Amino acid sequence: MNPPAPSDSSASSVLHDASATDPFVTDCIAALGATNVFDTAADMAGYLTDWRKRYTGHARAVLRPGSTAEVAEVVRIAARHGVALVPQGGNTGLSGGATPDESGTQAVLSLARMRAVRSIDPANNTITVEAGCILAEVQRAAHEAGRLFPLSLAAEGSCTIGGNLATNAGGTAVLCYGTTRELCLGLEVVTAAGEVWDGLRGLRKDNTGYDLRDLFIGAEGTLGVITAAVMKLYPQPAAQVTALAAVESPHAALKLLELAQGAAGPLLTGFELMSDFCLELVGKHFPDMRYPFAQRHPQVVLLELSDNESEAHARALFEGLMETAFDEGIVLDAVVAESLAASRAFWDLREHIPLAQAEEGLNIKHDIAVPISRIGHFIDETEALIAAAAPGARMVVFGHLGDGNLHYNVQTPEGGDARAFLKQFQSPLNRLVYDSVVAHRGSISAEHGLGRLKVEDNARTKSPVELGLMRALKQALDPHGRMNPGKVIASA
Repeated sequence: MNPPAPSDSSASSVLHDASATDPFVTDCIAALGATNVFDTAADMAGYLTDWRKRYTGHARAVLRPGSTAEVAEVVRIAARHGVALVPQGGNTGLSGGATPDESGTQAVLSLARMRAVRSIDPANNTITVEAGCILAEVQRAAHEAGRLFPLSLAAEGSCTIGGNLATNAGGTAVLCYGTTRELCLGLEVVTAAGEVWDGLRGLRKDNTGYDLRDLFIGAEGTLGVITAAVMKLYPQPAAQVTALAAVESPHAALKLLELAQGAAGPLLTGFELMSDFCLELVGKHFPDMRYPFAQRHPQVVLLELSDNESEAHARALFEGLMETAFDEGIVLDAVVAESLAASRAFWDLREHIPLAQAEEGLNIKHDIAVPISRIGHFIDETEALIAAAAPGARMVVFGHLGDGNLHYNVQTPEGGDARAFLKQFQSPLNRLVYDSVVAHRGSISAEHGLGRLKVEDNARTKSPVELGLMRALKQALDPHGRMNPGKVIASA
């Protein structure tokens, strides 16, 4: 969730003695008003710890501009005073990308007040929103206009579109609609110099030079501050039908994916893989969530079709697909949701896996991507390596099989000391997994970003040429290194 604003009584405490002696804070108060500049420990607390509580930093101030002009003014003030800025949206990131460091010299730039839906163009199938707009609010606004905004992820009730763009979030519908990058047509950005680039053009074709938009998407605020975006909309589907299919292995799941894409084409909007242990954890910690089959199976796939014709048409496609899958020995069992409630229950199983894993205890998380054709081999080979390196470790493997993105997590052995396990194995297992990812021509970060968490691993696994190009871009767009320093790319 967005960190809460202080109460009226605490707002007045912003102007404490330190503010009067800190010219940076004084200038920010003049630009934003006292109620939008927090510099007491109590007021800043909710902005200084990341969602996973892995990092807690300190800040000189938390700044809450309400417009693009105010963001630009804050960036110029920070430049004058030599203060680095850490942009923050809903603070739901999983890699520490929106958390300041421990020095207390950086300022958090919260976009939480910039929540406006500026315009909707149904004929152009676009919506223009400010960076602090909550993802669920974008979805709702699109729905009210008779359109679909397809980006969907577990944190959609609290994450912001600016954060989604900054990390190039994926979600559950990438298979059909693509990542946040592919859903974005234009950006408004405040540069490191405090200038405003108005790139809010709702164009599908614009071949007039370098693609500046794509430079800022996925950059985690290290090149500039995204303040607004033009996002694609789609017609609302006439029906969505969800099913669960049990399979023997990830290899069988890939065969089912190939079959489903051949049968349904672009109507296939969801294809999620969940291991049996994932669902076992969900049942253990959320006993109201029923296992969907009469007996347990090694892997379960969640499929969703979004049909522009009718529910009957979608169900007929599913029935034909499953009949073929059974005949070819790919599917062991299957169940199709008969209602919206049943469909929601299927998705709840998938979305409660991270929650169940958290309830089970500390774990080692990996958000990785490998070519779809390599997923089965990657899982087989890497699990064997982990079993040899950390006997008894339990694998929690799930994710967006249709786009090659796995949440490849390692749980402490049953009854083991989680903190001791992490202390001993986190670094070596991270290296083992990432080396395997690279060997399979994959990525060590699929949709969560690099943030602080993976900066060193990124530097180790990328080529010198690629790192050199990234550093050149950073130097060109942020020559003084004041935009979210210490994130994405390590210092040379």
